[in-house]
Amino acid sequence: MRIFVVTIILALSSLVVTDVYMQNPRGSNNRLNEKTSNRENANRLFDSQNNNKGGYNTGDRLASKAGDNPQRIYNMKYYASGPTTKEGTKLMVEWTNQHGCGEDHSKMNCNVVIQYMCQSNGTDEDYPVSNGSDEEKVIKRIFYLRDGTSTDTQKFDDPRKKESDDKYDARMLKNYVTNSDKTDGLHETVYWYDQCKYREANGGLFTADQDLEDDDIGYVTSTRTRQNNDGDRSGYECPEERDYFPYWQPTLQSERLNRFQTTPWIDLAWLGDTEKCDYIKKNSFNRNSKWRCVFGGAAALEKRRSRSHKKKSSDDDDEDEVKRKYGRPISEESCTAEGGSWVEFLSYLEVLKDVTSESACAAARSKDKRNQISWSKLRSDDAAEVCVVQAPEVMCGAAPWSRVNHLGNAGGPGPSPNASRVEVDMPHFPSGDAKRCVLRLRYNISTSDYDGWNTDASSNNDDDVIENDPEIDVLGNGEEMELALNTAQTGRTFQDRSHVFEVLPRMDSMDGKTIHNLNVRGKRGNIVQTFPATEYDFIPDRLVVKKDTDLVHVQWTGSNTHDNNNDGDAGEGKDGTDRHNLLEMTSLDESYPLKITDADFWSGVQSLTDTGATGEDIAVGLATSGFYCAKRETDQCPASLSLAKKRKLDDKLDNAPASYFGHVLKFTKADTLFYMCSRNNNFSNRSQKGALWVED
Repeated sequence: MRIFVVTIILALSSLVVTDVYMQNPRGSNNRLNEKTSNRENANRLFDSQNNNKGGYNTGDRLASKAGDNPQRIYNMKYYASGPTTKEGTKLMVEWTNQHGCGEDHSKMNCNVVIQYMCQSNGTDEDYPVSNGSDEEKVIKRIFYLRDGTSTDTQKFDDPRKKESDDKYDARMLKNYVTNSDKTDGLHETVYWYDQCKYREANGGLFTADQDLEDDDIGYVTSTRTRQNNDGDRSGYECPEERDYFPYWQPTLQSERLNRFQTTPWIDLAWLGDTEKCDYIKKNSFNRNSKWRCVFGGAAALEKRRSRSHKKKSSDDDDEDEVKRKYGRPISEESCTAEGGSWVEFLSYLEVLKDVTSESACAAARSKDKRNQISWSKLRSDDAAEVCVVQAPEVMCGAAPWSRVNHLGNAGGPGPSPNASRVEVDMPHFPSGDAKRCVLRLRYNISTSDYDGWNTDASSNNDDDVIENDPEIDVLGNGEEMELALNTAQTGRTFQDRSHVFEVLPRMDSMDGKTIHNLNVRGKRGNIVQTFPATEYDFIPDRLVVKKDTDLVHVQWTGSNTHDNNNDGDAGEGKDGTDRHNLLEMTSLDESYPLKITDADFWSGVQSLTDTGATGEDIAVGLATSGFYCAKRETDQCPASLSLAKKRKLDDKLDNAPASYFGHVLKFTKADTLFYMCSRNNNFSNRSQKGALWVED
C-alpha cells in the first residue's frame, strides 16, 4: 500500500510558487466584504498563497451593503445540467496565473485542478443564526457551507498533548464542535481538519531538504508538507490534501452523512500534460474508491450518530460521545496492526434518500446518462446499501498556454485571445434538490531540475537532486555564485475559491436544452486599482447559440464595499459600488444604446423564469438591473416594482441592486444582439460591451 501511495502523490508533489486568481466565477482569495485594497485575513477559509490584494468581495443583494445580515448577501444562482450530455449548463471558468502554463512550455511544468464541493441547500432558516449547545444549533454551525459575515477564521487550537492522551483529545474536540462560530465562514468541516491533525503524513513524499518536525502528538501529521512545514492552519483545510492530487485518502468532510449531504471534493477538470490523463482518471475519487483507517466499526458509529451533543453528566460520557473513529495510519498494514479496520469509501454527488430499493435505484440509473448510479454501501463497513449517485469522470485536457510573469491573456485561436479559461458543465442532481456549492481552482507548477513524477522520499536531503540556495563555481576559479533556490518553492500549489453559489433544479421548460451563463466579471476601479482582478467586462463577451436548442441565463453580482480605503476608486457612480446593466446597441464600435422602443431584438425573446414577461419587460429589467423588474406587472414582478409605479431610477444606477438574477432567455428567431453597460462603458479604459448571435 505504501508504494501505491507514493506513486499517486507525485502528480502534485513537484509544484512551484506562483499566484492564481479566479475571475469567473469571482474568486474570493479569502476576501469577504472588506473596504480595503488588501484582504484582512489570508487564512480565513483556505491557503491561497496569493497576494493580499487579490480577490472579489461577496455580492450584495440590494443597493446597500449586506453588513451582518447573511440573507442580504447575494449568491450567484446557476441552473443544474440535465440528465443527458446534450442538456449541459455551461459555465466559463476563467483565471489568470502568474508563472505561465501550457503543454511543452519551455520554462516550467504545470497543471490546473478544478473541483467543487456541494451540499443540500436548505433554507434561510437553516443558516446558523444562534449559539448554544443543543444538537440542532451545533449541526448547523459545524456543517452549513457559508461565506459568513466575519473575516475571522474558525477556531481550532491543537487539542492534544501526547499520542496516548485520548481523553484530552475528546474533550478538546467537543469544545471546538460545540463552540463553532456562526458568523465565520465555513467550507471544510472541523471533523475534516481534525482527521488531518490526527493522520500521519505520507512518509513516501519527496520533501527535498525541508525538515518536517513532529507535532506534539509524537509524529509528523498531514498538516505538514514541504511548502507548509510549520503546519500552519487556514480554515479547516488539510494542507497535505491541498498540496497533492490525486489524494490517497477519501475527502469526505465528516465521518457521518449529515442531513446537508456535504459531498467530498468532486473533481471537475484536470488540465496539464494530456499523457497523464489515464492516470488522473484512474486515481480521481469521482469513480474510484479510497480507503481510510477506522476504529470502532459501524455499530459504534451508529451509536454515536444517535447521541445528542448535549452535555453529559461526566467526562467519560463526553469522551465516549466524541472519541475519534479515524486513526493515524495511512496504510492497511499499519491500520490493522493498531487494531483498526481498513474501510473502503465511495465518493458521492448525492444519496437518493427517497429511493429505498435496488429496483428503484436501477430505474433512476436508466434515466441518468451523465452520472453513475449504483445500489451500494457508502463505506464497506456499513450495514445497508443505498442509492449512490457518483459524478462523471474528471474532464482531462491541455492547460491554456500563458507566458511567465504575466497575469493577462493566454494563447488561443482567433483575433482576441482571453485569459486562461475552460468551459465546464454544472453538475446534474437527479434528486431535483437545490444545492449550495463552492468552486476550487488549484494551480501547480514545478521545476524540471528533477523528475517530479518519479522522485520520492529516497531522494530527500540529496544535494545532487536539489538543495536550498546552492553555491556554484561558475567561473571555475573558486569564486562561487549563489542560486536563489528555495526547495519549499520548487514544488508548490496555489489556489483560489469562489464564494458560495447555488445550483437550482431545472424547470420543465428547460428539458432538452443547453443553458449558457452570461455573467459579468471585474470590480470597481481602473486597471491598476483592481489588479490582480480585472476591470468590468461581460463573460463570455461573444456568444453564439442555436435558436431551437440553446438558452441563455443573464445574471450578475457586485459589491457595495469596494471603497479600497483611499487606494483608488475610479469609475462612475457612488464610490465603492459595482453596478451593471445591459442595453442593446447597433454595433460594437459605437457608444450609444438604443431606446428600448427601438430595440427590436427583444421581440424575438421569451423568459422561462418569468413566463408572463414580454420582450419589452425583459429589456426593462436588464436595463435597470432589476430596479424596475418589468415595464408592467407580471407573474414575477409586482406592480409596485414595475416601471409604471416605482420610484425614480438614479441615472448612474446608484439606487439599483448590486446583483441581479436576470432571466433565462429563449429565442424565437435568429438575430444578433450587440449590447453595452451604460454606466461602465468609458471607452478609453472600460469597454463593457458584448455580442450575442442567435442562429437557426
